[in-house]
Amino acid sequence: MSTSYRPFRLLLPAALAGILAACAQPAPEAPKQPPPGKSNVAMVSEIRAAGERDKSVINVHPLIDPGISALKDAARQDERNGNYKDAAAKLDQALKRNPDAPDVLQDRAEVAIYLGDFQLAEKLAHQSWTLGSKQGPLCARNWQTIVEIRQQANDQAGAESASKWVGECREPGVQRL
Repeated sequence: MSTSYRPFRLLLPAALAGILAACAQPAPEAPKQPPPGKSNVAMVSEIRAAGERDKSVINVHPLIDPGISALKDAARQDERNGNYKDAAAKLDQALKRNPDAPDVLQDRAEVAIYLGDFQLAEKLAHQSWTLGSKQGPLCARNWQTIVEIRQQANDQAGAESASKWVGECREPGVQRL
């Protein structure tokens, strides 16, 4: 072996060690996920607050079948106890008795949010609005449901659009002099 290759023989192990060391370095950090949105409980609180804030002159309260009323009351109790699946089952029973009840559809949409089924919640809120009075607290809850779901999906344009509809639910009274 010639002496001219001797420096390369000494450099080769050092170069291989450097390459292996580069491979052993930790991988770059994965991009950070956006912070999680509101909790499901906070979303429902916002929805109900929108209905309570609505001071429309119009607030439709249809006559309710006593059986549906009892199911709604039992569902509300289940909800307070954190038994969301039981609440959903009771509201589903109420909807079997009257599938076009806007208030029951909205209640069921809110329970769907507790359960994390945002697609169902949005569908039910739209259906409730379609069948409802288009004004008043129920309307505000319908559209606030959509606001919350759009925000959860990081759809700011959809959330802003739905937020405008929340305001459209309010029917101010006639100013009298």
